[in-house]
Amino acid sequence: MKKLTLKKSERIRKRRSYLQIYQHGKRSFTKHFTIVVSENDLDFPRLGVTVTKKIGNAVKRNRIKRLIREFFRLNKDRFKASQDIVIIAKGNTSSMKYADVCRELGVLLTKEPQNITQE
Repeated sequence: MKKLTLKKSERIRKRRSYLQIYQHGKRSFTKHFTIVVSENDLDFPRLGVTVTKKIGNAVKRNRIKRLIREFFRLNKDRFKASQDIVIIAKGNTSSMKYADVCRELGVLLTKEPQNITQE
């Protein structure tokens, strides 16, 4: 059985990395998320999560981050290797359940990033 952990190396942690992904990546939009995907030189996908203060207080922001990381952790073997993914939460995501996050971000796994537009 494969370990379902999210290693430190699988997370985007540096501001410089985020800026590079924003500059060179392809953007996709769903109702509650903006997804930026960029190629990397590694053999595994990496995840970055951004949640603005417009979402709510720290408790609400951290909950959304946990839900997104959990989705990535359980589905990371289905993502294309050697890509960086930044997910930006927008709108009223604070009331979303895990199933809602999975349903909305599951589009990532089935379509090409530049073609995602879900309303």
